[in-house]
Amino acid sequence: MMNRRDKAYIWRRMGILLVLLGCATLIVSASNPNTPEGFLIIAHRGASGHEPENTMAAFEEAERLGSDFIEFDVQFSKDKELVVIHDDTVDRTTDHQGDVDDYTLDELERMDAPAGNGESQAEKEKIVSLEEVLDRFAGKMAMLIEIKDSKRYPGIEEQVAEVVNEYERRLDTSGFAGQRAMTGGMERKNSAGIIIQSYDFESTRLMHNLLPNVPIAALIHEDKHPLTDATLDALVSFSAYIHYPKELLDEQIVERIHERGRKVIAWTIQNDEDMVKMKKLGVDGVITDYPG
Repeated sequence: MMNRRDKAYIWRRMGILLVLLGCATLIVSASNPNTPEGFLIIAHRGASGHEPENTMAAFEEAERLGSDFIEFDVQFSKDKELVVIHDDTVDRTTDHQGDVDDYTLDELERMDAPAGNGESQAEKEKIVSLEEVLDRFAGKMAMLIEIKDSKRYPGIEEQVAEVVNEYERRLDTSGFAGQRAMTGGMERKNSAGIIIQSYDFESTRLMHNLLPNVPIAALIHEDKHPLTDATLDALVSFSAYIHYPKELLDEQIVERIHERGRKVIAWTIQNDEDMVKMKKLGVDGVITDYPG
């Protein structure tokens, strides 16, 4: 039989082993890029499953639900103002018809925009400008801005950059401390909390050159899938995030992007089943109509 000293020795060894195992678990969790810590919830066109898409109501609902980002689209109006709307026409989301750039900003703002995916019975929502959204959220909530159809709107990248730079200057002048956006291993000063994305890789490359302190996301369309190593290497030279359709994602794609030190965001997630699947794949966040 073991004496008391032998038993005490065994229990001490077991205790040390348990402590070491606990520390190892913490180290793996902290260093593994695929763990859900810091998992981003990005509200697609705002909380567009609850309120009319790309409206202030949708953005404020996303904020109320605790989203990390609001995502929205920008296009040019007839008078070359940046307006927040997804389609290149106003037919689906307003009580008018015609191309967005057939109307001035003033005309667009006077339209009723209650349509879209939202469940709300809002009596009156309107199309808003990029500056209105920045006035409300810059420095308070992170924003993912998508540049739509850049070939249709020559000069839109330069104008977006000009507006974003202006808000960065305002926040710096006001003494706002700024926030740090972790972007695939790079830490960039980004006071307004902005990421910019586009399907057009040349547009995103240009935005990176115009706004080197603002993280850029390459938005992957299904016709670009699968990405070759050469294409992926080119993308990560100017993109901190790769935003991928959920239907096309698998562990290999996520691993290839993570190996290059970049983040993977899956779109568009609409239910718990897809959310669980994306987390298992190790993505770094999701774009969803139903944040919260």
